[in-house]
Amino acid sequence: MIFTFIIIAVTLIISFLSFSNRDLFDRLKFNAWLIKSHHEGWRFVSYALVHAGWAHLLINMYVLYSFGGFVEKSFQAYFGPKGLLYYGMLYLGGILFSTLWDYGKYKNDPYYNAVGASGAVSAVVFSSILLNPGSSIFIFPIPFPLPSWIFGILYLIYSAYMGKKGTDNVGHNAHFWGAVYGLVLTIILVPGVLQAFFSQFF
Repeated sequence: MIFTFIIIAVTLIISFLSFSNRDLFDRLKFNAWLIKSHHEGWRFVSYALVHAGWAHLLINMYVLYSFGGFVEKSFQAYFGPKGLLYYGMLYLGGILFSTLWDYGKYKNDPYYNAVGASGAVSAVVFSSILLNPGSSIFIFPIPFPLPSWIFGILYLIYSAYMGKKGTDNVGHNAHFWGAVYGLVLTIILVPGVLQAFFSQFF
């Protein structure tokens, strides 16, 4: 899981530096208006390297550590050396794809900003759910493990609802579309993964 460790290390370092350097933070954050009006296209990717605080950073990196290693190893088992390339496509594509909805929605709003790797992490988590449908997830404060596929369904419903409601500052749309991207890419890449997933239940 060397690639996962590299992603975590780079994200930790840049996020840490941005905590004490507001100019760096502002230069990297996602802002659809700046992308459109100032042609700052790097923000489609760079926002995933900075976070709103330690809790935001550590939660994202812990979840990536928990699921990323499995997906990385699975892709290598399926595709050999190309597995790392496809894993990179999963993570980077999750970063890019998860912002497209908000770009369309906020491209004329100079005050909307977003940071964090949550969209990419969602892509990895949902790829893992497809690859290992029998897995379980502990969600505080539920005192028992929740089957990962049930968590996935509830997570998508919650993210879609909260994204439409828009009453907080959490990037629910990025979570939703990152998850969708992870599912779709894994179905495209891994032969028979969808059939194998449903065979667990029928």
